[in-house]
Amino acid sequence: MSYLDRRELLKLMGFGTAVVAIPGLISCTTKESSSKKSVSTIAAPEDFYSIPMQGSARILHITDVHGQLNPVYFREPNVNLGVGHAYGRPPHVVGSKLLTYMNMKPETAQSYAYTYLDFQNSAVKYGKTGGYAQIKTLLNRLRDQAGGKDKTITIDGGDLWQGSGTALWTRGVDMVEASNIMGLDVMVGHWEFTYRENEVLSNVALFKGDFIGQNVRVKEDSLFDENYEKLVEKYDGRGLYDEDEGYAFQPYVIKVINGKRICIVGQAFPRTGNANPQEFFPDWSFGLREDDMIELVEKIQVEENPDAIVLLSHNGMDVDIKMAERIPGLNAVFGGHTHDGMPKPIKVKNVSGNTCLVTNAGSNGKYVGVMDFDFTDGKVDMTYTMLPIVTNWLPADKEMQAYIDQMRNTVYDENIVESRNKNRYFNPSRVGKTFKEILDEKLAIADRLLYRRGNFMGTWDQILCNALREEYGADVAMSAGVRWGVTTLKGDWITMEDVMSQCAMTYGETYMSEFTGEELLRTVESVADNLFDEDPYLQSGGDMVRLGGMDYTIEPSKPLGQRITEARLDNGELIQKDKKYKIAGWASVNQSPKGRLMWDVVRDYILNNKDKDNVIRLAKINHPKLVGVSQNPGIADYPGKLD
Repeated sequence: MSYLDRRELLKLMGFGTAVVAIPGLISCTTKESSSKKSVSTIAAPEDFYSIPMQGSARILHITDVHGQLNPVYFREPNVNLGVGHAYGRPPHVVGSKLLTYMNMKPETAQSYAYTYLDFQNSAVKYGKTGGYAQIKTLLNRLRDQAGGKDKTITIDGGDLWQGSGTALWTRGVDMVEASNIMGLDVMVGHWEFTYRENEVLSNVALFKGDFIGQNVRVKEDSLFDENYEKLVEKYDGRGLYDEDEGYAFQPYVIKVINGKRICIVGQAFPRTGNANPQEFFPDWSFGLREDDMIELVEKIQVEENPDAIVLLSHNGMDVDIKMAERIPGLNAVFGGHTHDGMPKPIKVKNVSGNTCLVTNAGSNGKYVGVMDFDFTDGKVDMTYTMLPIVTNWLPADKEMQAYIDQMRNTVYDENIVESRNKNRYFNPSRVGKTFKEILDEKLAIADRLLYRRGNFMGTWDQILCNALREEYGADVAMSAGVRWGVTTLKGDWITMEDVMSQCAMTYGETYMSEFTGEELLRTVESVADNLFDEDPYLQSGGDMVRLGGMDYTIEPSKPLGQRITEARLDNGELIQKDKKYKIAGWASVNQSPKGRLMWDVVRDYILNNKDKDNVIRLAKINHPKLVGVSQNPGIADYPGKLD
């Protein structure tokens, strides 16, 4: 399907590039609790969203929205351990220690936005965060405060097209169209590449801004492959920006603001080829490509005469800090991937002695980063502010809200593709229902705060693992420690939309395998090394694999092969190296399983296990025992055992 065909598809789905506000469909609603509504009772402080321009150019940054067009709850971690040089350095400082580090007060909108502290009560007090209609309202204000949209550049750090039911069912088109309405100028990718190559290129064609990435290359064999040549031709050259260099997409873009040339270099997630199934992007390769970045920045300085060079990155913050230290010429890094809501930038001295500001704008549309550039006497001065999006403090933009409501009234039909196995798992019971009707389904009431973000087990993760174990009668369930998935308040109804926010991806099939105890422990050790290796370049940027039905002890400071001890099943049985165990899982990178899709498995588990009062109760949370981290500023109020 060509990108022109996909524009026709948009019309068939009931929405297009121009949306007129629909009366009665522009209000912002909140999910009703079993006892009360979670509506902000606190008024916005005066001038909270007023940021006068301090210079001649402004960059506005959002990242890791993960398909969340509507306002959500999202709890920040109480465990985000730093190791090596990252010990005690943001983002590896949590809770009250983060507030002290950043000179912020407790029991404020900032403490609600940037920490986990008293999250349940704070959420009731302040309400939800994010929402594309509210973000657009704020962006418009910030643009006006800068002197007009032409004085600003709006950028997105990736993980935009994935993470919701509507993003999955429209193959990311809903987010592309919303971004066009938003006025997004530049973006990079990660989960964007987990759609098929033709879908990615079609979305890039639909996107009105620039999709960039210096580290996404066309594989050498594919450069001369007839099928890939036809694919590139179909999308007017997209997918092969520079044949000599092998760039799949343009590596950078120059934006001229008030006569000043600002260069934005793109960096996609370097480990996409390891972290996600390569079957989705058979013709593209990824990598950190630090040496290439150094050469590219030098070339830009010589040939483009820029006034500032910034990196739009999906590396993760620790990787960004190391890269900023090693690459001369960068003025700032706008980072993503690790979902770190950082109210202030990290100042880094690079090898040339210049200062580079490293930022990260969190996730789920909770924040907008604002950086102003002042060019005086050949120098660049930068001023940075991070703004939390407290939904009820910003009116919904009418055009954006109308688009979202109209899109959610799209009808689920036989053209929906839900997984890499095409329509094998197409759900006929949903045919004829609108996306909104499907996603609004109430499943059960949460017996506690359900969250996901954090280095170790979250309560939402426990539900996922319990569902897998029940589906397959497994001894242990494994669920990836991804950092997306919204938070559900205690006492609120869990909806199908909540479930989809935890599971919606193009390879959501479930499976059951047999592992020996030795194989199981080796796998867990490997994941721990991806998280706790002291070299950021060897980390994946996610959290620890979630293990349901199994308790273990972990000492993060130990080397590979020595971190995991005392692994036992829930019944207390010590896991034996030579014994075989039934292991259930989902989201396999290396194979295409035949089990049901994860969101259907989780939905059925919740419906089947709620009590007569419609409450789903968790009897146990498999929090691992942690050793040697009790003094680490990256941990607070840990619900498991510490030694």
